[in-house]
Amino acid sequence: MDRVTFALLNDFQRDFPLVPRPFRILGEHCGASEGEVLRILRDLHAAGAVSRVGAVVARGRLGASTLSALAVPPRSLDAVAAAISALPEVNHNYAREHHYNLWFVANAANRAALDELLARIEAMTGLRPLDLPLIAEYHIDLGFDLAGAGPDGIREASSARPRVLEADEHLLLHALQDGIEIVPEPFRALASRLGLQQSRVLAMLDRCMEDGIIRRFGVIVRHHELGFRENAMAVWDVPDALVDRCGSLAAGVHEVTLAYRRRRQLPDWPYNLFCMVHGKERRHAEDAIQRLIATARLEEFPHQLLFSTRRYKQCGARFRHVEAVAHG
Repeated sequence: MDRVTFALLNDFQRDFPLVPRPFRILGEHCGASEGEVLRILRDLHAAGAVSRVGAVVARGRLGASTLSALAVPPRSLDAVAAAISALPEVNHNYAREHHYNLWFVANAANRAALDELLARIEAMTGLRPLDLPLIAEYHIDLGFDLAGAGPDGIREASSARPRVLEADEHLLLHALQDGIEIVPEPFRALASRLGLQQSRVLAMLDRCMEDGIIRRFGVIVRHHELGFRENAMAVWDVPDALVDRCGSLAAGVHEVTLAYRRRRQLPDWPYNLFCMVHGKERRHAEDAIQRLIATARLEEFPHQLLFSTRRYKQCGARFRHVEAVAHG
């Protein structure tokens, strides 16, 4: 990977310039022309290394979501996975090494609609899905360091300030689900689609960033296409009184890309602390998990390590726009 491509992928996963001609600014940073930046990003998007250029929206701002899993008979795994991946409400779908071997993220306009979706999945597959909604986040959706050489340290979980989204903001966030166009003036194109002024769109983006409604805006990469093919989900059963402390410590381990608390589903799933680790080789991920266990003081708690064996689907979450949705 050449220097310019690496800089575009690594340096602008966040802090993307929210200005009329952002790709010109990227070019100035990387020592390339605006046209070269556009060409490289279009090629990376076509190759699947870049999912989109756009926003990662804070949890609960557009709808409801949950992590779910099915215990699928191995002979039926591919067929069931194909049926799950075909659902537009599902944006991530992975096979993992466990009795619960198919893991996916389900999204809906609200919790009632999400319950209906899970019931539909159960009727469709004949299998009862785990429903593991997020309770607390310690490190999530803040980018993926391709250099893999950063130090451990404290990471503060970002949070959205509680306020009601304006109608235009709601429209804007929904319009951004597929990202911005990779063109010289992407925000003018976005504003034109929404029937707004470019200045209004940029002001709304600035405010949503400041309030934490948009976690980050930038280049959204796919780690698998960039060589990080070993993907492990580590889970622990941590006493509720200790889980926030352990989760915060786990989030500080550099190789941890996601750390959060989810609701248990007893008796089937007793685990409440989840961490994701990615590595170019399995042993690298396993070594990182051992450091994580020591750093977060997790030695005494029951745990499982679930490596992914196949990626069936990975894309941005899709939420149907619902008029007059209040967010508190």
